[in-house]
Amino acid sequence: MSVTNALAIDCEMVESYNKSLLARVSIVNQHGSTILDEYVKPSSTVTDYRFLVNKKWNIDNGQDFSYVKNKVANLLQGRILVGHSIHFDLEVLQLSHPESKRRDLAKYNRLQKNGQPVALKTLAKNYLGRDIQESAEHDSVEDAKACMDIYLKLAHEWEYNF
Repeated sequence: MSVTNALAIDCEMVESYNKSLLARVSIVNQHGSTILDEYVKPSSTVTDYRFLVNKKWNIDNGQDFSYVKNKVANLLQGRILVGHSIHFDLEVLQLSHPESKRRDLAKYNRLQKNGQPVALKTLAKNYLGRDIQESAEHDSVEDAKACMDIYLKLAHEWEYNF
């Protein structure tokens, strides 16, 4: 489980009175290996478990937010961050990451349709021939791996144009 120059991230969130809270964060390396997969204990009352209702136990018994936030911050330091709509992940983690080090599939022109983001599920099907998000519950590891694989398919072109 080596930390590579590029890491892909995906977060799952729950809701507390119309505010998103981090429930799970997953990070994979360029080889598709999971280097972080943590459930996070809610910092306030959960009013909607969204897709994670079957993971309530994992969330309620998860790590403290500050511990996970620091772990993620240390991993991302100086690395390329790959994801889909990364700003939501960074926002719920209360972290920033330089734009020059972000590779956001939702913002990359080649992956958009009519200037609009395309769902990760659709991108995975179109670029990888892979079906993801098939169940009612999303899997942040599966989504992070799909993001990394799509990025790697386009990395040469992406980095050249960057």
